[in-house]
Amino acid sequence: MSQSSISYLWREPEAAKSFTTGVSLHSHTNQSQETLDFIAELSKNWGILQPLMRWCEDRCNRLTGIQPDYARSYWTPPLTPSLAFDLERSQIEDRLQMPGLVSLTDHDDIQAPMLLRSVPSSRHIPVSVEWTVPFGKTAFHLGIHNLPSATGAQWMERLKAFTATPVEARKPSLLKEMLAELDELPGVLIVFNHPVWDLYRIGNERHNVLVNEFLAVNGQYIHALELNGLRDWKENREVSELAQKWNQLVISGGDRHGIEPNANINLTRAASFTEFVHEVRRERQSHVLFMPQYAEPWKHRILQSTLDAIRDYPHFPEGSRRWDQRVYHPDSRGVMQPLSELWMTGHAPLYLRSVLSAVRLLGAAPLSGGLRMAWNDAGEMRAALAKLDA
Repeated sequence: MSQSSISYLWREPEAAKSFTTGVSLHSHTNQSQETLDFIAELSKNWGILQPLMRWCEDRCNRLTGIQPDYARSYWTPPLTPSLAFDLERSQIEDRLQMPGLVSLTDHDDIQAPMLLRSVPSSRHIPVSVEWTVPFGKTAFHLGIHNLPSATGAQWMERLKAFTATPVEARKPSLLKEMLAELDELPGVLIVFNHPVWDLYRIGNERHNVLVNEFLAVNGQYIHALELNGLRDWKENREVSELAQKWNQLVISGGDRHGIEPNANINLTRAASFTEFVHEVRRERQSHVLFMPQYAEPWKHRILQSTLDAIRDYPHFPEGSRRWDQRVYHPDSRGVMQPLSELWMTGHAPLYLRSVLSAVRLLGAAPLSGGLRMAWNDAGEMRAALAKLDA
């Protein structure tokens, strides 16, 4: 039988005492391409924004000849692979006084772990990825951790090819066959990331139907469902219920995109990532520890993650210091370029700088403290803890 345990460091300061290692799963680096589709969605959902959006788009097209393309545009998180690895490992070592294992999972890309494996201090990092899996009218994200070093690049090409192929053009059994092949690799860990989140906005009811359909067909090759460090208490409680329904383990996954370290980790007695995978897959054991930052109001944490994305970091490596160096858009020839290379005057237009300055004020005292109090979700936290502890 599957056995999961969940602890909360702010309630149980000694929770890690009987374990030897902490494991950080699912976090992102500047190698991860994050869609900007939400900007177009925002203007649709908030009608008052539509005239402003159209004015900005017309102005851009008139002055530069570039028509804004939200589907192709993307932004990248601020942390380089090295900075992300150090952040995640340091939280475990400094906070819990134990060695830390880190698995970075960028969207459909393994560049970060491949780069880090050439550095002595991180040469044992697993080759991992967050794989986008189109399924019906939506897509699911699977954490594929610890791909074999020798065939990791080939696997990545196969995973990308699957993602790029329209659902109707695929052999119906292809996904199951690929997951079965991955499952045959004893060191690979397959995690269903944030399964309850209707990320592609098809409607919660339809999304839940597809989640259960996916698990009915492929659940035998899924090793755990993720409790996500950036999703709220209610959603993670629903994931826990879903896991019980399908006799699945729950596992941690911080999903960090900014500079706050993962809000949950796994505790283990394993000394290596491969041993940790064995503990999850064969012994069917998972021990999730939520870190104190998860107890902060969820909306406040989402705001802070957003602010992390639009801040400038003068001490970071060149090319990742300014927010507009981390946002990419096609130029007039269709070639992807950072926005910093597309500005006609060398910097963002005044109206855009004004908007960003206003957003950044939300993270400054005393406004930040006021929002934090207004967004207090202690009642929801208590209800979720009671349900998860049951």
